[in-house]
Amino acid sequence: MTSLAPSFAPVKRALLSVSDKTGLVDLAQALAARGVELLSTGGSAKTLRDAGLNVKDVADITGFPEMMDGRVKTLHPNVHGGLLALRDNDDHVAAMDKHNIAAIDLLIVNLYPFEAALARGAAYDEMIENIDIGGPAMIRAAAKNHAFVTTIVDVEDYTALLAELDENNGETSYSFRQRQAQIAYARTGAYDAAVSSWMAGAIDEPTPRRRAIAGTLAQTLRYGENPHQQAAFYLDGTARAGVATATQHQGKELSYNNINDTDAAFELVSEFAPEDGPAVAIIKHANPCGVARGASLKEAYIRAFDCDRTSAFGGIIALNQTLDEETAEEIAGIFTEVVIAPDVTDGAMDIFSKKKNLRLLTTGTLSDPKQAQLSYRQVSGGMLVQDKDSGFITLDDLKVVTKRQPSEAELADMMFAWTVAKHVKSNAIVYVKDKATVGVGAGQMSRVDSSTIAALKAARMAEECGLPESLAKGSVVASDAFFPFADGLLAAAEAGATAVIQPGGSMRDDDVIKAADEAGLAMVLTGMRHFRH
Repeated sequence: MTSLAPSFAPVKRALLSVSDKTGLVDLAQALAARGVELLSTGGSAKTLRDAGLNVKDVADITGFPEMMDGRVKTLHPNVHGGLLALRDNDDHVAAMDKHNIAAIDLLIVNLYPFEAALARGAAYDEMIENIDIGGPAMIRAAAKNHAFVTTIVDVEDYTALLAELDENNGETSYSFRQRQAQIAYARTGAYDAAVSSWMAGAIDEPTPRRRAIAGTLAQTLRYGENPHQQAAFYLDGTARAGVATATQHQGKELSYNNINDTDAAFELVSEFAPEDGPAVAIIKHANPCGVARGASLKEAYIRAFDCDRTSAFGGIIALNQTLDEETAEEIAGIFTEVVIAPDVTDGAMDIFSKKKNLRLLTTGTLSDPKQAQLSYRQVSGGMLVQDKDSGFITLDDLKVVTKRQPSEAELADMMFAWTVAKHVKSNAIVYVKDKATVGVGAGQMSRVDSSTIAALKAARMAEECGLPESLAKGSVVASDAFFPFADGLLAAAEAGATAVIQPGGSMRDDDVIKAADEAGLAMVLTGMRHFRH
């Protein structure tokens, strides 16, 4: 890359116009002490004057007062000319001299708090008023002219700016200006993405012609799924509770796989309302290896763990209630990567403090499984966008299609199994008994293979626990999509399942129902599937 831009550019005149006034006075005082002339607007100018600083109003250089409730104040040639003029271009310099345009060397701008208004659910008209116009225009102008102008859009870069000026005797280096220009364009891009996404929702446009997405760097990761892949974690600015908003109390930084698996665990456990009782989910490689309810969190954890003790080793544990000491003692018995819960007692934190490699996260609340959210997946040359799977059913939605009616206990277990199956990679088969998974078959190309694998896991765990028969005996089974043939259903019956919940909709539904009747199974259809690829 070659450029004729000067290696260093002096900062003699700065324009400060910010919504977030954090650190503004300290920054302006530091600039003034370095001999920088200060220009400002509206509330920013008042804040600086109240601090005793000598500030010139932008209105004084434009010749126009702020008008239209502040909508028009910086959109003027004396501002944009000062930002855009090429200092080494004779024609630009002549135009500046002719029209009395003074150069602006430093722009300090942060934008109207649109994202904050969005997060608090502001009404349409308030959202419109929080769309900044002059700020993005100035940022884009200054960033384009980064050969001569330094652009700062984030409060966290104030310290770096002052350090840069100190290191270079009141000037900024070209590499610094380049980096800040990139940050500036990313900020305006993210801002516009937030506005366009909000407006698409506000006007009920589910598939806008252009879909803009943006994120803010939360963490540079050591690597991605594998050590040869670079990775980072970005926040999308939504207030949804989960790994992105959690507080980490101990342990080393989360890895790419930790974040992915912890999100899967917390989204699953959030399906179980705390007021309905304790629930625990254990996740390995984004799939549940054990999920259970119990009279206490400890009991729920033990029952979840007993579904697949082998896979639980090094897994992710999510709880739907405050983590207590008894449960923490039990969890501490094996190696666990991450534990995430709405809250944690001091006693539980003391117990985990001895497990230095265990990451402990709290979220304050569960996520809302019914909350509308978009899901993104990259493909070569494009991106798939869909609504997050927030589908749910009630008992009233179930259609019994077999001669045998399910018992109340079977119905309760079927609803539990159906909820878990929603979070298992397709093809998904989930065996449940007494509101605890006893076998999970995930991600197989054949549904009958998923049935068989889940049954094998149930038999293996029974043997490990010293039980005389498979854990699948007397269980119910959930299938995330219809049985295309009766073989998958018969494999479940052979394993000991007594009832089945599945979407239905196959051309061979009648054959599958007939097979269920012949096997003495009760079967219900949901009319909804939960593919998870």
